[in-house]
Amino acid sequence: MHNLKKYPNRRLYDMTESRYVTVDDVRRIIVKGESIRVEDSKNGEDITRSVLLQILAEQETEGHDSVLTNRAIEQIIRFYGDKMGGVVSRYIEQSIVSFLDHQEQFRSHLRQLNEMNPINLMRQALDPGRQGRQGARPSASEDAPPEGTHSNDKQEG
Repeated sequence: MHNLKKYPNRRLYDMTESRYVTVDDVRRIIVKGESIRVEDSKNGEDITRSVLLQILAEQETEGHDSVLTNRAIEQIIRFYGDKMGGVVSRYIEQSIVSFLDHQEQFRSHLRQLNEMNPINLMRQALDPGRQGRQGARPSASEDAPPEGTHSNDKQEG
């Protein structure tokens, strides 16, 4: 968790790393998967949400595709003050978490597929020695007669 302070001159100070940061630096922190908490330097008020909303707005002005459509934003606005607002908030959060879990599972499966070298897979399929020795020629030790006997010796019985 990065703890930040926002000063009246609109500068942000990352208390975790002891340095001034830009809003873009904060966005990069979030993209890396870390969380932030921003407090107003004057009164200690938690202003994290306003900074996060500022980052969202700047993403769209920089030409990035909108994640939230106008219709979705309108619906969210309508839920403020509604008794279902808390339920909707938890539902949206759970939906995003579930989406991210599924996305990670999909990426994991793709990584596994990419790690499979098609040439090695073909060699394994065509090499009878790798298929549990089924149909494989006996090894040299399996061809050799037991110790102390010769293949030309006749055993009397």
